[in-house]
Amino acid sequence: MGVRLAKPSVVSSIVVGALIFLAPCAPPASAQRTKLKPGINMFKPEQDIDLGKRAATDAQQHLPLCNAPRVDAYLTELGTRLAQKLPTGGVKYPFEFHCVNDKAINAFALPGGYVFVNRGAIEVSDTEAQLAGVMAHELSHVALRHGTNQATKAQLAQGVVGGLDAILGGGTGGGFLAQLGSFAAGGVLLRYSREAETQADVMGTQVLYDSGYDPRALAQFFEKLEAETKGKNPPVFFSDHPNPEHRLERVDQEVEKLGGVPRNAKRDSAEFEEIKREVLTLPVASKSAPGVPGTTGPPSPPSSNYVEHQSASYALKYPENWKKYPDTNVEGVSLAPDGGVLEDASGHAALAYGLIVGVQQVKLDTNDSNPLETGTKQVLDGLQQSNPNMKIVREADHVRLNGQPGLSTHLTNDSPAGGAETDWVITVLRPTGMIYFVCVAPERSFESYDKACTSILDSVRFPK
Repeated sequence: MGVRLAKPSVVSSIVVGALIFLAPCAPPASAQRTKLKPGINMFKPEQDIDLGKRAATDAQQHLPLCNAPRVDAYLTELGTRLAQKLPTGGVKYPFEFHCVNDKAINAFALPGGYVFVNRGAIEVSDTEAQLAGVMAHELSHVALRHGTNQATKAQLAQGVVGGLDAILGGGTGGGFLAQLGSFAAGGVLLRYSREAETQADVMGTQVLYDSGYDPRALAQFFEKLEAETKGKNPPVFFSDHPNPEHRLERVDQEVEKLGGVPRNAKRDSAEFEEIKREVLTLPVASKSAPGVPGTTGPPSPPSSNYVEHQSASYALKYPENWKKYPDTNVEGVSLAPDGGVLEDASGHAALAYGLIVGVQQVKLDTNDSNPLETGTKQVLDGLQQSNPNMKIVREADHVRLNGQPGLSTHLTNDSPAGGAETDWVITVLRPTGMIYFVCVAPERSFESYDKACTSILDSVRFPK
């Protein structure tokens, strides 16, 4: 499986017909509905559109297509109807809707309105209202600009505060937007916080209501997913969209705020049932062996020359032939060679070779006699939740990193490169949170990466 990075599974065909530009359409007035406010964002809406378009184009060059014009047209008609109820603040997004030939139950939206719906989400939906709920949720991420909000957080953590020229690569930004516009590195645009997920649930419920659908349909979809996967690994949708606490209850609360279910609320249509039957007959897209298309064999060995990466909480040096992949963990980053990020069996991007760095806020009791161990357990629990097959093989040893006490834990996991991998986790408790370093490589290759990771860890410096 590998240590997962956030990335959409597969992307399908180009939408049928011309792009559809939508004027803002204010939802019906309701004194009770929850008012939602987008987060900090240093990008302009025009940059959302440019960024999303480039990421979508890049994805389509690498991944299989549905090639189902009638399905694409149906998604476009349904999505356009929902998008007309979005509070876009006057921004005219060129919404596109794509069918995705992947049976994993998932959907995602890139900034600017590029929405992708897996065939698995269509197949599992019992009614058109449930599918509309999923699409309304994704459209809400676009309207609330959650993707570039996450990118802003990652950018600020790297100290990039320049204008458009810097963001595009002409200044100190080092091509941050260009990096985000690539499919492999675009996970920062799609790994939302639980707060963002709650906002998208609430707005998605409002959009369903304003579009005439049963606003409970989104909660019904989540209930169905949970029931079908009980006791199993979480569905892909919950892997890509962190599951907030009391999710179903929050949707139900919003329905009540809106005045309850309208008497003539739409739940299903003959057209949806017809499209669902067509989707069920589509041939399943064949997948190549795990890995990024165009790469063969293991990556080049880590370079002996190092370059520096710095955030507010730490600084380190890493091999110059590795790339930086920003993470939505505000000060997090993944460092990997070309070919180090592969697709796992679920179609997710997963780090197979390299190092992940993150800063996690942990819950500690003021009377805790060993906060380092408590915080480390919380970090490991989070990693194992995202990687269900990850297991501890060597209990934590005490170490020191830049003079600070830390813990060293070895785990094993499924590698997207095939076979098993070793995950070496170092945790250090700092005022900004628990800083963790995860060295990742297949067991057969770990010795060479162990040396590189040791050099990186030896270079780590914490601010005084």
